[in-house]
Amino acid sequence: MTTTVTGQTADHFQQTIESVVDPGIIGLSVRVQDEQGVWVGSAGAAELGGAAKPPADGHVRIGSNTKTFTATLVLQLVAEGKVGLDDLVAHHLPKIGIDRRITVRMLLQHTSGLFNFTGEVYEDGSMVLGIPMPYGPHGREWLDNRFTTFRPEELVELALSKPARFEPGTGWSYSNTNYVLARLLIEQITGRTITEELQRLILTPLGMSHTVVPTGAEIAEPHAHAYYRYDEDGEACTVDVTRQNPSWISAGGDMISTTEDLSTFIAALTSGELLPDHLRDEMFTPRETGIPHMGYGLGVFVVTTDDGATVISHNGASVGHAALMYALPDGSRTLTAALNCVDDANLTVAAAFQAAQQRLLHAVFGSGRA
Repeated sequence: MTTTVTGQTADHFQQTIESVVDPGIIGLSVRVQDEQGVWVGSAGAAELGGAAKPPADGHVRIGSNTKTFTATLVLQLVAEGKVGLDDLVAHHLPKIGIDRRITVRMLLQHTSGLFNFTGEVYEDGSMVLGIPMPYGPHGREWLDNRFTTFRPEELVELALSKPARFEPGTGWSYSNTNYVLARLLIEQITGRTITEELQRLILTPLGMSHTVVPTGAEIAEPHAHAYYRYDEDGEACTVDVTRQNPSWISAGGDMISTTEDLSTFIAALTSGELLPDHLRDEMFTPRETGIPHMGYGLGVFVVTTDDGATVISHNGASVGHAALMYALPDGSRTLTAALNCVDDANLTVAAAFQAAQQRLLHAVFGSGRA
């Protein structure tokens, strides 16, 4: 029987999540699970102008948390002897035309140097655009075409038509292209779709019945609503974009889940239920990223909190929805959250999103815990 956390700790968590709600972040639901039990709470609203709170365990587009699932699948195939981390990707995907020096490890750790098909911003401030996406100059174009279906091969072809950011293995740069290639690698090696492999290796064994790789624009009830704001003749217009086809990001961030399923997944991953110890250690060994207090392993960020704790994490956003996923390295404490917000081309909600992450981290993993 699961114990529900009550009292001072529960009150502290509730106060923390209520402090996160602001004009950009409409609402959020949060799940904390540790040796004391489980705490679930929500704050704000499920819809703009509405009174009802977000559903406590509603469906949410998890964005780049998808990468952790994809990396785990690849490592499970490594454990099965079907692929090696130092295999050349071109050996398995010879028709793609990828640089023959790029290894499977480089894809999972973002050290391939491959152009990010969603666009690149360089150190000198220059920008090279990729596929139309909701942020930046293509915002309105993405909005008008948000139900379009893209094949993963199209996204890779676009990336390979642009110059690489650096020589393979010589730097670190976050690129969605790496994880679309990882998806194609999984499907090539197994002869099955990534959805079938996800079901075989993760969802069915863990009983995760609310996690899917969508094939269209729908998202199951219950869910909070996602929004996108744009300017029309000098006036701000806000559109409900809860329905959208995430094929434009593919395995870089297309999945839908719940806070409960995400907690189940990250607890199983960190506690060693999904991978043998040596591969879990590989996954959690960080590479320097240039981001303060954050290294990158294989599909996960390794975060050092202000209090010096190490936390395994990946977060993600998907135009009006966002998801947070954190765990101690042994899986004994997890924090997962679902947010709904108003997005726009200028990413004006980003500062509030970063502040929300820090408040929740401090409350759950830091000295701010009651």
